[in-house]
Amino acid sequence: MRVLKLIFKNSLRHKLRTSLTILGLAIAVMAFGVLRTVLDMWNEGVEAAAANRLIARQAVSFIFPLPYSYRDKIAKIPGVETVSFANWFQGVYIDKNNFFARMAVDPETFFSVYPELLVNQKEFETFKQERNSCIVGAEIAKQYGFKIGDVIPIEGDIYPGKWEFVVRGIYQPRDKSTDATQMLFHWTYIDERIKQDMPGRAGQVGWYIIKIKDPAQAASISEQVDALFKNSPNATKTETERAFTQSFISGLNSLLQAMNFVSFIIIGIIMLVLGNTMIMSARERTREYAVLKTLGFSAGHLVGLILGESLLIAALGAGLGLLTTYPIVAGISAVMPKGFFPYFFVTPTTIILGASAALLVGFTASIFPIQRALRTRIVDGLRFLG
Repeated sequence: MRVLKLIFKNSLRHKLRTSLTILGLAIAVMAFGVLRTVLDMWNEGVEAAAANRLIARQAVSFIFPLPYSYRDKIAKIPGVETVSFANWFQGVYIDKNNFFARMAVDPETFFSVYPELLVNQKEFETFKQERNSCIVGAEIAKQYGFKIGDVIPIEGDIYPGKWEFVVRGIYQPRDKSTDATQMLFHWTYIDERIKQDMPGRAGQVGWYIIKIKDPAQAASISEQVDALFKNSPNATKTETERAFTQSFISGLNSLLQAMNFVSFIIIGIIMLVLGNTMIMSARERTREYAVLKTLGFSAGHLVGLILGESLLIAALGAGLGLLTTYPIVAGISAVMPKGFFPYFFVTPTTIILGASAALLVGFTASIFPIQRALRTRIVDGLRFLG
């Protein structure tokens, strides 16, 4: 108890310095938490991929379309349960900053291959019956105030012209990692208009989503799909949804690696901040430690005093930083376009990493002061003037 009391008293002896150290630690831990959250969200997108879904895209590049006629051929492959497709439409809703995924899909099969998108059955039936209807995710419905019956005007870019879609359903995410920021509408509505305006682009889809019966057959079925169209002008590349997601964000690998590197640089900054404080404190208390040794305090007591003070400051800084991380991340999520990150939240892993890193830094920052206190002889300590 005496040691604990001394730890608290030592920590508060220089209130301004201790407060600034805790504040510095809190800012660093908060920055670490935000960076790790960004990295976690990218990884969550990969981890959320279903094992029983394959994606077949154009072999040269994702941006090139595939013929609609491929659908029936893929469906005949043994082990294939359902074949659906989607087409990236994009366009502009009011302003280019209003970014969220806008895709033309097959209404009959799309929601069966994505069961994590939960739609009211009545709304779904209405959606299927109206060619210009759409279903939007709960997140963008909340952000833009979309309600059932609202008309969403879209200025086309990939598909030029003015388009209007009537909201007939709002889907809910099955779990926290489900993307609730998409706008989905009828592919046939787009294709019929394209036949009139741009006949050469009609009858094309962006990519196929293939739901398979046994995830263990993913590699075999992928090979069979690609073999069907190997010698055609539109050869395919079929892979698991997880692999597809990883390849889709591969262009950001350098950025993600840089962010990962910076997040650990921040840990080094935390160590320097706390280490500097502890070294200054140890130097100022050289005579005190000599007096304590004279009074019979053991090496264990001195280690406890220095380590305890370092860990206490680290814990306070980490706690404040982690508590601040939540509102900061919530604020970023509120102002960031919903389609940029389908979901954005602090994961338990980030909290554990932040807290562990701060405590590790607290332990590391105390090593040099402990060595100094233990190695200094009593007589030298008493003579020390600082």
